[in-house]
Amino acid sequence: MPTPPPADVIEPHLHAGEIQTRAEFDQQLATGRLTGLTVQGLRLDVAPVPDLTGIDVAGTLFVGCRFASRDVGADLVRRGANVVPPFSGLPYPTQPTHLYTPDELAAGFAEGGFTGMYDTRVYDHYRAHGGALPDVKEALGQRLHDHGVDNALADATRVWLAAYGPQSVVGIMGGHAVRRGSPAYRMAAVLGWELARADRLVVTGGGPGVMEAANLGAYLADRPATDVTAAIDLLATAPDFTDHHRYTAAALTVRQRYAGVPRQRGDDQGWARAGGLAIPTWLYGHEPANLFAGRIAKYFSNAIREDTILRLARGGIVFAPGRAGTVQEVFQAATKTYYGTDGASGAYIFLDRAYWTVELPVEALLRPLLAASPFGDLSSTIHLTDDVREAVRLLTT
Repeated sequence: MPTPPPADVIEPHLHAGEIQTRAEFDQQLATGRLTGLTVQGLRLDVAPVPDLTGIDVAGTLFVGCRFASRDVGADLVRRGANVVPPFSGLPYPTQPTHLYTPDELAAGFAEGGFTGMYDTRVYDHYRAHGGALPDVKEALGQRLHDHGVDNALADATRVWLAAYGPQSVVGIMGGHAVRRGSPAYRMAAVLGWELARADRLVVTGGGPGVMEAANLGAYLADRPATDVTAAIDLLATAPDFTDHHRYTAAALTVRQRYAGVPRQRGDDQGWARAGGLAIPTWLYGHEPANLFAGRIAKYFSNAIREDTILRLARGGIVFAPGRAGTVQEVFQAATKTYYGTDGASGAYIFLDRAYWTVELPVEALLRPLLAASPFGDLSSTIHLTDDVREAVRLLTT
């Protein structure tokens, strides 16, 4: 029988030897030593260009950094550094230093429409270079990119988790094809709104449908409920995500209309209360980007992305109606809970009792499975409800 891996295997690590900002780099440079450190994704080719001559770089790793010339990188190697330069010809950074923002994914939309935005250009490149089975150069670039996202995600969530604990992170899963303006969409938006107002970090898979709705609700958490309704009504003028341009344009219109909302409450986690977190993948890049999350950890690897969502959502998971993808997530989450892979799990909330007991009777299989967990009967974590506010109560008390 599988046993949980040791805690140090699955917990995010704080790597003291990593330099990810120019301020950190300049501070360390002043000591005259970069020995054994890792410098990630920095632009060292822009003013003020650092003078690296005379700096001890034995064992230093420069990954995804840009230098003023090739000679600088070659000199670093001669003096004992390891240099993995940014790959040429890639539309994405090989070592991102921060999570994406909606503005970064949507960059280029104003000039070139849906096909001109950053998110689409990366997806087109991904498809042209083998998709899920890329060539060697592309595979290395994607792996480096996703490692950078891993690091950035750990950095972005560390302060939140220290302040509120892992039980404050709630995942929301559900169908990607749910249309804007539908009852299911409105229910998910209210859920995200209520949870964010209760200081829960809303985490979704970053797609359209239920996922977009939950991030939208969190995005408007500092607004009255009437604004949530008005925003959904506006979005409902472009209800179908397959109408890529209109769907994206409507999202950007809502963002512009509700920009400038006060977000900070005495810490640096304003983004968490301005849309929460989305963790999508370019494997599903044919779906338009969810532009309501505060931060977006977008991966190439879908397997890493799925595991990351479930690992973070220790405060419970809400499953809104969905099909094969959502059912897969139910049992992937159940595996973690059954074996205690990531520690204690929160509540499993199934929205729409009839859907999960009659149309897709997942509960009938899940309850006896969790009752037989080697850690005792965990079936009490399962809840079915048709009431969003009951779901919020179960997740916040």
